Formats: sequence, C-alpha cells, structure tokens
Amino acid sequence: MEFDYYIFIDYSENLIGYCIVEKEKIPELLKKIIKFRHFKNLRHKRTYLIKIKKIIKKEEIKSWILKQKISYVQDTLVIFNEILEFIKSNKESEVFISIDNKQHASFVRLFKELFSQKNIIIISENKLRKNSSEYRLSLVIDNMLNIERLSKKSK
Repeated sequence: MEFDYYIFIDYSENLIGYCIVEKEKIPELLKKIIKFRHFKNLRHKRTYLIKIKKIIKKEEIKSWILKQKISYVQDTLVIFNEILEFIKSNKESEVFISIDNKQHASFVRLFKELFSQKNIIIISENKLRKNSSEYRLSLVIDNMLNIERLSKKSK
C-alpha cells in the first residue's frame, strides 16, 4: 500500500521528534540518505554523527521533509497535537505513522479517541521491516535526534 504522507515519531533520551514526508519526495530522499544507519547499532557513534550532520547539510535533507520538529520530552503532548492537527487537515489522505516502541500504546490510545483508522496505519518502530523504505526513512529523525542530543550535551 502506498500512502500520501509518512510520519515518523522517535525519542532519544530527553528529546522527542517527528518528521512528515510526502510520498512524491520519498524516492529522491532515499537516494540522499543511503549512508544513514540506526544509531544504537554503531560502534563509532560520534564519528558517524559528524559525517551524517555533514550529509544532512550538504544534501539539504530538511528541504525534502514537509514538516519536522525536535523538542524536549516534556513537550510530547505539543508534538502529538501538531501531528493530530496535520492529520485533521489532511483527513482524506492515506497516512502511515511509525512511532517509537515505548510511546506506541499511549499514542494509539489518544489517536483512537479522535479518529477512525480507515485511512491511517500506525505501527511501532520495531515492526518496520529492516531495509524497507519506511525503515530507512525512520533513520532520518533517529539521526537528527541523536545529533541534537549530542550538541545539547556538549554545550
């Protein structure tokens, strides 16, 4: 099944972030993120993030994302509200949502109260098939969160 929008929600320690990608932008974005890996599986994390930060800037990755935000975990409800508002304003669209395993249940509970799920698929991050387009796209917010987290630690 192909979706109109793909939403990825992830956590990294005390940060939460999301990004929304339009289906038309996916083929080109996937070409630009070929070197992205899942952060927790890496041995040389700091070196990897320096390299990925350069790729994000050089390839203008953020320009390929419709909407994205990174904030502190205390703002989880603000993030969820932004996503729900986006879904409301695109209620006729097919939407794929991948959310961090730890927050999946609470997001689904909140979500089911507000919408019917006819045109929306919500999946926990661990259910993404390795190396699928969705898995590779989820690495964008994963890496952005880790870059942000490490830059905040070094301040």
